[in-house]
Amino acid sequence: MKVMLRLNDAGTLVVYVAKKDLEEEVVKQTDGDAGKILTLANGWELEFSELPDKSSLPLTVEAKRLA
Repeated sequence: MKVMLRLNDAGTLVVYVAKKDLEEEVVKQTDGDAGKILTLANGWELEFSELPDKSSLPLTVEAKRLA
């Protein structure tokens, strides 16, 4: 699924999923087999094969929902 990554005013990474009209803060980042796994405040886990540098945000990237 396509998601948009951005930084909020507090400097926290935020994920926006347009198809679900969902915007949540990232509460945890871990390394997975195929890349980075971001855990959102609502409990979703999204896997990113390549996570962009924070200086290039906002940016739309491809993610895989794990949970």
